[in-house]
Amino acid sequence: MAERASWNGYLKLSLVSCSVSLFPATTQADRTRFHVVNRKTGNRVKRVFIDAETEKVVDTDEQVKGFEVGKGDYIYVEDDEIDDIRIESTHTIDIERFVPRDDVNSRFLDRPYYVAPDDKVAQEAFAVIREAMAKEKKAGIGRIVMARREHMVLLEPLDRGILATTLRYPYEMRAEERYFDDIPKTKISPEMLELAAHIIDKKSGPFEPDAFEDRYEKALVALVKSKQTGKPPPTPKDVPKPSNVINLMDALKKSISAEKSGGRTAARAQTRTTAKRTTRRRAARTGAKRRAAG
Repeated sequence: MAERASWNGYLKLSLVSCSVSLFPATTQADRTRFHVVNRKTGNRVKRVFIDAETEKVVDTDEQVKGFEVGKGDYIYVEDDEIDDIRIESTHTIDIERFVPRDDVNSRFLDRPYYVAPDDKVAQEAFAVIREAMAKEKKAGIGRIVMARREHMVLLEPLDRGILATTLRYPYEMRAEERYFDDIPKTKISPEMLELAAHIIDKKSGPFEPDAFEDRYEKALVALVKSKQTGKPPPTPKDVPKPSNVINLMDALKKSISAEKSGGRTAARAQTRTTAKRTTRRRAARTGAKRRAAG
């Protein structure tokens, strides 16, 4: 079954345009989810809208959007009035500017989507736009309307497609000065900085998402399975709560020692794994030779 697109329209670069589809790049379908259930009856609970004053249920056709202009005074806005607002980007992503990818601060990144050509006719124009961005090492900035809201969107080549990431507007971002201005300037000794840099260097490596597991999700699954089978739930390990370091230099030195011993342990484990694989390969080759000889 084909994946359902979140948005269908046109990708436009000056006079070049092609029909495209947007697909969500993320999913939460595999997350463990719970329903709200009535403990007494075992039935699922249904959410309803209730009038704040009369406490009576408000039917869907009686619900309307209201913008508060004063205490309890609202301007009503109907859905069809919102639909009548014509925004150019409703059906078109018009690339307005190209920027170096590194110029886009990660704080502004919101949701990622995959962009693919919608039909065979669009494939050539789509490929031209994608490859031109890759050649110039630039990302495109455009606008798109989804769920009635217009969003800025970052476009960048990804494999044979394009990755589109919606961006937050500046008014949605809080100013960092509110949180950082009270942090005093600290003079750090070169030795401590060198020790910390050494730890960072030892822990450095490529970004490998598969190396990280969702431990909370894993614990939820184990809890549900234990209740299903009637077995006691797994006992979580007590993790000591970190505290502020009193002697920073001492802590840095101990960290380096721990990294060294951990590295040796990991190396030994890797050596054992390699040795086991070599033994299995030799046994397989020997078995194959015997079968061939027989």
